[in-house]
Amino acid sequence: GMPDFRMLLSPSANHVYRDATPRLAAAELEITAGCADQIGITSLGRADALRFSADDLDELALAAQSSLLVGFEESDGWLRPLDLPNLQVMDDDLVTIPKYPGKTNEAFTRLLLHLTLSQVSRPGPLEVLDPLAGRGTTLLAAWQAGHHGFGVEADEKAFDALASYLKTYLRTKRIKHSAQVSRVRREGRSLGRRLDAEARLDEATHDHPAQPGAPRLKMTVFTGDTRDSATLFGRKRFDAIVTDAPYGVVHGAEQRSSGQRGSDRRGSDRHGSERHGDPHPGGRDRSPSGLLAEAIPIWRSQLKPGGALGISWNTYTLSRDELLEMLTDAGLHPFDDGPWLEFEHRVDSSINRDLVVAITD
Repeated sequence: GMPDFRMLLSPSANHVYRDATPRLAAAELEITAGCADQIGITSLGRADALRFSADDLDELALAAQSSLLVGFEESDGWLRPLDLPNLQVMDDDLVTIPKYPGKTNEAFTRLLLHLTLSQVSRPGPLEVLDPLAGRGTTLLAAWQAGHHGFGVEADEKAFDALASYLKTYLRTKRIKHSAQVSRVRREGRSLGRRLDAEARLDEATHDHPAQPGAPRLKMTVFTGDTRDSATLFGRKRFDAIVTDAPYGVVHGAEQRSSGQRGSDRRGSDRHGSERHGDPHPGGRDRSPSGLLAEAIPIWRSQLKPGGALGISWNTYTLSRDELLEMLTDAGLHPFDDGPWLEFEHRVDSSINRDLVVAITD
């Protein structure tokens, strides 16, 4: 028979997500590594693991799994650890240090990023846009995986938190870099601010060796409404758009908030819009479905040919069919069969999260 393998899964700090992880990891492995009929959920001691068979193991595909801790080959009842390549160009703590109420579990962010980028055939580093960037979890995960990160965020406090975190992190890690925030002006009026950063991983500092061939990672984030994303970025096009849509939950209240998300904890509003007022004044639709209906065609216009869009959302505020219709109407082709239907999971009493990935022609 085919050689057997085990994949030991990273223990998630978040118990809600941990229960769903093996099922989500199995679907991710099937989509991105193509060893479909052979995957089973098992355990090693008290740890969650997947068991699968493969004639010709794709070590790069296995190494890219978002919840991989260690891979093993199984023979005669013995497990031999696989020496898999490390695909991360920056340390884990880039994504795990920031802690705040409403932060999306970084294991889930890495899953959504990996699934979306797996549908882009170009070699990296890729340019990834998160048009609802929050405090930048997606953009930091993109950097960690060796891709450029771009974003738009309506909440000034979230933007400031990302800018100051990034500056501190790059300085503390002694990575050669530039990072500055500037005002955006068009025709003499201020349109908000932008963060521009570059991590020059290919350059050595006295205690940080150069990584030959490492990318110079770029990040640009604008303050502003996601529906103005194409205006802010102008003619620029992206390989992928990866975003966690508004969950429409504010501290369990029946309020809807726009451009904000719920949390992996209590459905607390990600950016606290109830404190800062409506981030989208001017009578635009504030419900998650209204926001997405307006934003998806704009995001679609920002994708390169052969690009992919990955979006996660709360099925309690928007049905899967409604979202698929929005994507199709915008000229995108969503995946809606087989393992792509295995990602739905409950986050809390007010959030049932799912994801969909769609590609351009």
